[in-house]
Amino acid sequence: MKEKTSKVTDSLIMGEVASEKELSIRNNEDITDAEIIEDDDKFWAEENHPNFIESNTSAISLEELTTKNIIPTFSDNTLTISHQNFINAVSKVAEQVFGGLTPVECRVSHPIIGRIPSAQHKKASELREDEKTVFYQRLAWVAHVKNLTRTINNQTVHLCIGGVRSYSEDKLYRTQTAMKFKIFVGWKVRVCSNLCLTCDGFSGTIECMTEADIMQKALELFSGFNPHKEETLRLLENLRNTEISEELFCKIIGRLRLYQFLPVNEQRTLPSLEIGDQAVNAMVKGYVSNPNFGKKEGEILTCWNLLQLANEAVKGSYIDTWLDRNQNCTDFALGIQKAIEGNDTEGYSWFLH
Repeated sequence: MKEKTSKVTDSLIMGEVASEKELSIRNNEDITDAEIIEDDDKFWAEENHPNFIESNTSAISLEELTTKNIIPTFSDNTLTISHQNFINAVSKVAEQVFGGLTPVECRVSHPIIGRIPSAQHKKASELREDEKTVFYQRLAWVAHVKNLTRTINNQTVHLCIGGVRSYSEDKLYRTQTAMKFKIFVGWKVRVCSNLCLTCDGFSGTIECMTEADIMQKALELFSGFNPHKEETLRLLENLRNTEISEELFCKIIGRLRLYQFLPVNEQRTLPSLEIGDQAVNAMVKGYVSNPNFGKKEGEILTCWNLLQLANEAVKGSYIDTWLDRNQNCTDFALGIQKAIEGNDTEGYSWFLH
């Protein structure tokens, strides 16, 4: 499968600057202006709202991450940048660019469990809590911008920022090297916490030696995205205006399955796709049973529904692949829309045949 590298640009979508004609089409009078809605304090305190990622992750508070987890080092005992310091560095920049943030939501996976030296001879069942040590190899986190909440396609969306980090990429067995992080900013659908992530809001993998490096990369990303955030929202909202019949949905699903088994040289002639078989199965299940975006009597499926079904399907990805697949879902839905409208220049028409 062809890999796709995302870069920070001043683009609106797909790494290209939209033409005046394209923006005019997407800003036509059929699209309802995004509305600012009142911040619902209950939402931020609600414990049972949907997770932004699922898979094998578990929730953890920023306080627990700070006080109860050890910070790993490189082989020369040089300290790594901790998860909490990564979060704090990006959050500071986000507040400068966008304004106040809600409390951070963290999801972690792949715990590395240890024990203090004095407990080395104890059985695992005999260990006290204060004798155990742990750090989580992988982290994903998000925070919402309080004053940037909108309504599109009858759904509440929030501008959110966040990041992903995996110690498995940092080669801790060697002396200190640049550490790898991913940062993003994008719109998130409230009803299911699906992230609509475009490449102008995703840093890809950045390599940093210090927290100052992280803050600089975050500033570049957020400053580039900020002037285009409303235009990006309109591009997403316009997905509602392109209908998908059940027959066409079935064709798209069939092509998604076929794509997985094409020879590599043939895949390279088509748009990059990171939606695997399990995600395709989840999309089909969602089409039948998803209460928010699935098939409903008397309602028409649109490219907006297709995007949300795909986003919901990739929430089961591991932390280190989740962001790339989320962005790929947005690229795919926008590409399918262009193909249906006869404006395809990137090969998405193949999925409609």
